Formats: sequence, structure tokens, C-alpha cells
Amino acid sequence: MFKKIGPTEIKEKHLLTCHCGSVELELTLPNGVEKPRRCDCSMCRRRGAIVASVKLDGIKILEGEEALQLYQFNTHTAKHYFCKHCGIYTHHQRRSAPDEFGYNLGCLEGVNPFDIGDVVTHDGVNHPADR
Repeated sequence: MFKKIGPTEIKEKHLLTCHCGSVELELTLPNGVEKPRRCDCSMCRRRGAIVASVKLDGIKILEGEEALQLYQFNTHTAKHYFCKHCGIYTHHQRRSAPDEFGYNLGCLEGVNPFDIGDVVTHDGVNHPADR
């Protein structure tokens, strides 16, 4: 759990945007940034994002719902969302914890994800739901 990342204070209500600004989400982060991680599944390896988790009711779309594009693959359980204009992955409904969204830490306004330090990598190649 991180309440501060580098010089940035993580607020309880924090703004998340795509690169072009078409998508704007409000995240409720009462405990700060929880479970920051990378994943080595085929999708995550390619997008390279550091993600953290928030409960489903912890994300509110402020602007750009029509700009969000859904992508699903493999079991079609997880729901990955990205901006159809700039292509930036913003968040996804998690397969391993469907009561949570994973969100792209690099999209949090004013946060540099490289200030976190060591980030654990989850084994998404051998996902327990694939057995």
C-alpha cells in the first residue's frame, strides 16, 4: 500500500486519464495504491503497465464512456478497456478477482509509476483459472 509515490500524495479521490484526455475516471483510493504489480501474461507483457487494484465501485467514469473500447481474449472473462482515440489502456475488470478493477498506474494524474521502486510480477502465464 502506498499513500505517497515519489513526491506525489495519493488522494482518496484521484483522477485517472488516458493520453489524449478523452477518458477521465475518478478513482476512490481510501487505502492509497493497493497491490501494485506487473503480470507476464501475453497481454500484460505487451502493454507493460504497472497496475494496482480498486473495488468495482471505486471507479467512476467522469468523461469519455463512449471513447472506451473493450478488449477480451482467451477465456473472455477479464474485460480490458482502452481509449479508442489514443490507444492507452486505462483499466480492466480482473479475472482472478472479478470484484476488482485493475487500473493503469501510469494514467493516475501527477503520478510517475517509476517512483514506486520494486514491483512484484505475477505469473499470468500459469493463471490458476486456466487449470
